[in-house]
Amino acid sequence: MIVAFSVSPLGAGESVAPAVARAVRVVRESGLPNQTDAMFTSIEGEWDEVMDVVKRAVTAAGDGANRVSLTLKADIRGGVSDGLTQKVESVERELAAGA
Repeated sequence: MIVAFSVSPLGAGESVAPAVARAVRVVRESGLPNQTDAMFTSIEGEWDEVMDVVKRAVTAAGDGANRVSLTLKADIRGGVSDGLTQKVESVERELAAGA
C-alpha cells in the first residue's frame, strides 16, 4: 500500500516546520520507501508497518501539542511493489508520448 499523509500540531503558531521535520524523520528512519513534498509525505509498505510508522510520525509531530490534525489518503493494491516510483514513471511515459 501507499499512504500519503500530512500531519500538523494545532495551536503551534504559523510555522509547523519543526513538528513536520520530527514526523518526516520518523518516516525516513523507518527504512520504508518514502517521498516528501510541499504538502504530503508518502510511504510504501505493508498495512501494519505503514500504519505503525504513520502513528509514530503523528506522535512525533504532536510532541508538546494538545491536538494534532492528520490527513491521510491510501492506495491499497496487492501485488504492487515500488509503486511510489512506478506510478510517476507511468505518467511521465504518457506525457512523453504526447498523451
